Amino acid sequence: MMKNDDTLREQLLVLLEGKGAHASFDQAVEDFPRDSIGVRPDGFAHSAWQLVEHIRIALWDLVEYSRKEDHISPEWPSEYWPEDESPPSPSAWGESLEAYRHWLAEMKGLVADPAVDLTAPLRWNESASLLREVLLAADHSAYHVGQIIDLRRALGCWPAAGAS
Repeated sequence: MMKNDDTLREQLLVLLEGKGAHASFDQAVEDFPRDSIGVRPDGFAHSAWQLVEHIRIALWDLVEYSRKEDHISPEWPSEYWPEDESPPSPSAWGESLEAYRHWLAEMKGLVADPAVDLTAPLRWNESASLLREVLLAADHSAYHVGQIIDLRRALGCWPAAGAS
C-alpha cells in the first residue's frame, strides 16, 4: 500500500466526480432541453446525444477493462460513437445518463476499495494499472463535458449565472 494511499483515493474520487476546476457531467447535462439533445450546430462534430453516449461507452469500457482480463473493447471508432445525432427513443437520453452514473459508481467503487492496489500492473497488461485507467476516465470525461458545455452555449441553453 502506498504511503498516502487514502489521500490519493480521496483525490481520485473527487477527480472522477468532475469537481474542482470545471463543471461536472451532471452540471453539463442538467436541464438539457429535450428538443436540443439531437441537434448538432454548424461547426460541431457531435450532438449532445452522441457526446453523452460516447462518454458512457468509454467509461463502461474502462471499468470493464480494469476488472476483467477477458473484456473485449468495442471496435474503434464505430462502436464508441452513435451514428445518429438523436436518441433512438424518448427514454434513451435518461437511460444513457443513468448508465453513465452507474459506471461512474463502479469505477469509484474500485478506487475506494482498499484491497485494490491502484498502481499494480493489470495482470493482462503490464503497462496499465487501475490508476492509469482512472486518470484516463477522468480526463476523457472532462474533455467531452467541456464539449457539451460549448455545444450548449452555441445552442443558447447554457445557464449564464453560476456556470463554470
